Amino acid sequence: MKEMSLFLTLFILAATPSICKGQPKKTCKVVPKNEYIEVGSDTEIVCQTSCIPGKIYWTLNKRRIDESQSSNSSHAVLSLRNFTLQNATLQCLNADTLQALGGTIIRTYSKPSNISCILHHKNQFKDSSPDLFTCNWEHRIKPSPDINYTVFASLSHESQQEICESHVTNCTTTSERISLFDNITITVRAKAAAWEAESDPREFCPDHILKIIRPKLTVKTLSDHVLVSVSARSRAAFLTQCHCEVKYSKVVDEGPVSEWVHNNTLKKGHVNETIEEFDSCSNYTFSVRCALVEAPWSDWSEKETVLTKLNKRDFKLRLWRKVAEPEENRARKVHAMWTEIPSTCRGTFTYTVKQTPYKEHVMGVNDTDTLCGSSTCAVYVNQDAHRIQLTVLHNGALLVVDSVYVPAVGESLPQVTDIQTSTLEGDILVSWKASIEPVTGYMIHWTHGGNLYHWKESNYTHTTLSGLLDKQPYNITVTPLFDDKTGQSTEALQICSRVGDPGNVMIHVQSKDKSALVSWNVTSQGACSGAVVAYTVFYRIQKGPQLNVTVNGTEQFISLKDLIPDTQYSVHVNATALTGTTQSRETLFKTKRFDPELITVVSVCGSIVILLVLSLGLCCAVQWKKFKEKPVPNPGLSSLALWPASSHQEGTCPFQPFSNPSESLCDRVYTGETQQAPTSPLAPGCDGNSASVQTEEYIDPATFSVPEDSVEPAETWHPSSPDDSTALLPSENSPYRSQTSAESSASRSSKQCKRVPVKQTEKITPVIVYVTLDMLEQHQGRGGK
Repeated sequence: MKEMSLFLTLFILAATPSICKGQPKKTCKVVPKNEYIEVGSDTEIVCQTSCIPGKIYWTLNKRRIDESQSSNSSHAVLSLRNFTLQNATLQCLNADTLQALGGTIIRTYSKPSNISCILHHKNQFKDSSPDLFTCNWEHRIKPSPDINYTVFASLSHESQQEICESHVTNCTTTSERISLFDNITITVRAKAAAWEAESDPREFCPDHILKIIRPKLTVKTLSDHVLVSVSARSRAAFLTQCHCEVKYSKVVDEGPVSEWVHNNTLKKGHVNETIEEFDSCSNYTFSVRCALVEAPWSDWSEKETVLTKLNKRDFKLRLWRKVAEPEENRARKVHAMWTEIPSTCRGTFTYTVKQTPYKEHVMGVNDTDTLCGSSTCAVYVNQDAHRIQLTVLHNGALLVVDSVYVPAVGESLPQVTDIQTSTLEGDILVSWKASIEPVTGYMIHWTHGGNLYHWKESNYTHTTLSGLLDKQPYNITVTPLFDDKTGQSTEALQICSRVGDPGNVMIHVQSKDKSALVSWNVTSQGACSGAVVAYTVFYRIQKGPQLNVTVNGTEQFISLKDLIPDTQYSVHVNATALTGTTQSRETLFKTKRFDPELITVVSVCGSIVILLVLSLGLCCAVQWKKFKEKPVPNPGLSSLALWPASSHQEGTCPFQPFSNPSESLCDRVYTGETQQAPTSPLAPGCDGNSASVQTEEYIDPATFSVPEDSVEPAETWHPSSPDDSTALLPSENSPYRSQTSAESSASRSSKQCKRVPVKQTEKITPVIVYVTLDMLEQHQGRGGK
């Protein structure tokens, strides 16, 4: 911005002659140019306005200011009072045309201030006269190599003399020119290329600026306190009054470090400080610093770390117990617990617990002692009331004794009610209603998993449990306390120290062409995972906008609609609980090109049609093959009839070649083979001609005999029309296909035949005739002719 303002000013100044062109004697400009003034001082800026008529106005950093002058005279003056800006751009403008007539930049500088000086020692272990002199000051302008600082010193009734130079706001030199007995006056001068400023002089007393060397520290630990000894190394501390600060802090692995400071006054260069506020068997660091009155503090001494001893006076066991439910033998397990003595405490510690029935304890009867560990112990008692007593020995000497009451089973004792629990930033807040009887306090104990117990005492009906494991369930019990007894315990509902995020989300996608079924399940991360209140499904195509749909926490699937076929999508699911959100891994899936259900339906229908066509073709092929390859009938299975004797009634055919007497000879089937290959004459036909059929001769003397002299007149068959021959072909009229009634055969024979007398001169040989299936085809072909 500074460069821009300067460029704008130069541009305006360069353009000013063009405004006044043709009037060389009437110019417009602003003076002085690029002025440096001290912060808080006054200055005046002049704008020559002889080149224009009318009024002008001023701007400061492009903001119009109220002060303006008329152009009645040849110039306008702007007065700046108590100017404090670091830099400013001023412009003079025509009020009518708003044209800039000229401008300038004003920069401010300040003089050094707040000077402080000290006399100090280079060697912090050896006492001697101070050999270094250092001064510091402040300057509102940012120090740079362009500014040179010079420090001047003058003693009483002496002129100033230069003692050091610097380009920063401090300067150190030897103290050869400094007297330890006279006051000294210091002045700092700051000089740049365009300006120079000198600070106000400041006078110092040597005793007020003398920084003594750091003292020596000795720390000794005792059983009930820590003794800190401070010794001064500077002779000045022995000559004048001196005060010291002792700082100590406990060494901890994690968390903030608490520091304590004790003040004391050195007497004859020595002082002892007693510290009683400390934790037993803990590491503490100590350091000390001292100073003359009104003089600056010395450097801190080297830190010394010590291990404190066990403080018998302040050590408390805080003995407590957890009573389990009675077992089958009615014995109760009592889990005794107390404050563990730090392992850093040196020496040998012995812990013994004895359980005494309460009545015998009152009477002074002791029970057997049980040797226990360092912080817990388990003993068994019956259903009666008992008192558990813990004794701790340190190096064989009694350190502390404490006891706690165990009520009897079913003993009527007060107890708290309506325990309420809640969580806040990892802590558990517990509150309850007080018991009816007055109490001395309440004992609260809590556990995670039942292995490690924590407990604390409170005088109020509420407390805060801190230092808990994160996202873990806790069981909390509250017990009222009395003077020498304890009431009945009341357990609260299990509560988590903090409810975490929902469990891990695993998703599965089944895609179609325009939709996809997204399902998921949540695997809990622990007992304190947050309950899901909503699921949000996010999906998108590559380089496309992200879409989402939300369902409630009871749903675990959703169908995404209106998707683009044959397109790759990415999807993930967010499970949201009141305590946070868990996101599944991103899954890629691709929609189908066609609807899988349509393809399935078409495939099934096509398969059925193909099967039907194949089945029909196969059936036709089988039937055709059977038709083409039909075997010759077995004559033994045919129904045959004897030919009638000569005494047969008139009106029937002269012979019956089949076993059924009702069948007529006229019912025989004629084929083409019978005409082409005639055999021996069998009998004259109905028309007087011999009928030729393809036959095989077979004689059965047991079933057939004819008298030698019998003569039977033959009957001749006359078809009434060409259609009559084909009418005889149906299977129901063929003796080889089925047998018909005698009446129908006789009536047909009487209508189609007439008797023709035939002369029989020789024996009639019985003939057995059968027909093949080919005869039907040939006869049908003949009938067609």
